[in-house]
Amino acid sequence: MGFRKTGLALAAVLALGACQNGGIFGGGSGGGTDQTPGSGNIEESSLAFFNTTIGDTILFSVNVATLSTGAKRILDAQVAWLNQYPARTITIEGHADEQGTREYNLALGARRAAAVQNYMVSAGLLETRLSIISYGKERPLEVCSTEACWSKNRRSVTVVAGGLGNV
Repeated sequence: MGFRKTGLALAAVLALGACQNGGIFGGGSGGGTDQTPGSGNIEESSLAFFNTTIGDTILFSVNVATLSTGAKRILDAQVAWLNQYPARTITIEGHADEQGTREYNLALGARRAAAVQNYMVSAGLLETRLSIISYGKERPLEVCSTEACWSKNRRSVTVVAGGLGNV
């Protein structure tokens, strides 16, 4: 129950700030386009804003599917953004590094995606807007046998779909 209250309080604070600042994340231009040519300003409703400003990726430690404090901050921002754009739905992808068997990594990826899903639902996002999938070690970002690569592959990725402004 504490997570839900915290999530609702965060959403309320962000919504009040949006009234004064032109949007939850501060620079909503309301211009109707995803990006003003040459300006470098990304429209708040765009996928580019979500992916780059908020962040679409949560990283995990070896053999871990629990969320760090930093991961929770990113997820709180994702939930706030998703609540601002209720037509959007998401798929949460769970990934693992190349160590371990295919079966183990598929299960680990599923646990990671489920941890993200459970956190987002507890923060107030409707479960009907979420789906999860595990890719295990099948879709690495980096391919090599070092910790530098493996650490980038232990992740969940929030993939946004639906609504206007899908650029």
